[in-house]
Amino acid sequence: MTAAPHRTGDRLARVLHSLRMRSTFYCHAEVREPWALEMPAIADSISFHVPTSGVCWLALPDADPIELRPGDLALVPHGRGHDLLSSPEAGPSARVDLLPQHYLSPQYSTLRHGDDGRVTDLICGIVAFDDPAARELMGALPASLVVGDGSVTATAAIRDTLRLMAGELSRPQFGGEAVASRLADVLVVQAIRSWLAHDAAGDGTAGWLSALQDERIGRAIEAMHDDPGAEWTLDGLARVATMSRSAFSARFTGLVGESPIAYLTRWRMNVARARLSEGDTTAAQLAGELGYRSEAAFHRAFTRATGSTPGSVRTQGRGS
Repeated sequence: MTAAPHRTGDRLARVLHSLRMRSTFYCHAEVREPWALEMPAIADSISFHVPTSGVCWLALPDADPIELRPGDLALVPHGRGHDLLSSPEAGPSARVDLLPQHYLSPQYSTLRHGDDGRVTDLICGIVAFDDPAARELMGALPASLVVGDGSVTATAAIRDTLRLMAGELSRPQFGGEAVASRLADVLVVQAIRSWLAHDAAGDGTAGWLSALQDERIGRAIEAMHDDPGAEWTLDGLARVATMSRSAFSARFTGLVGESPIAYLTRWRMNVARARLSEGDTTAAQLAGELGYRSEAAFHRAFTRATGSTPGSVRTQGRGS
């Protein structure tokens, strides 16, 4: 029982340790005032932006623009579309993926855009994720997260990573793209870890994160994560949480925003989608592993929950 006070921290550490992200694209941009760039929405992704010289403004729908200065790091979770601007009044925005760019590889480009005014250099990237824990964690993040504006402490590790990335992209060299891709993953995890330490201190506003850190509800969530294919019932999960059935159900729903069984089903489907995307797992295998009595039952549940068939997700994963 003496280890119980450390369990909530252990759960968060396990989530961060298990995150599997993939840098899908990044760009080194040189833009001259006046300029305005539209970043399109991309599902299941995080965008990040780092000005290495000059300044820019990050604008999200229904929010005041945020000024970014050299060394600041901005994350935009939830795959939301947004704009980068030379000033809050700049516009109209040019959609960045439709602008002429110099592609050094399918995952890396350089971009020059704008007029003849002051220059801003930017490193921008998109990090996608398939991992079920990553999906839950991303959903708990705010609409934007800025390291360096006082809302999150810019740790020495983040600053060092930014310097390394800027160096790799400013001096093209053998293996630089691979190094920059790895640094992008590290950068995102560092920023999320910093936010967890300073801005998500269990104040009840972070939804899934608050539930994970709750001593009783967190035990039940962890049990579902560890063995999603078990024959879980509401009574069984309440016993794991050492609560009565009614109290457990009410507290779980209040923190997570859905019932325990609905969460279990969604978690199973996210696990299935991640496994199918890897391209080497069949629906028949997943049906048994995730507690379904037949492949047909799993197929129906997966299609109802995701809007796609297991076969189409598996084929798409192989292609990508």
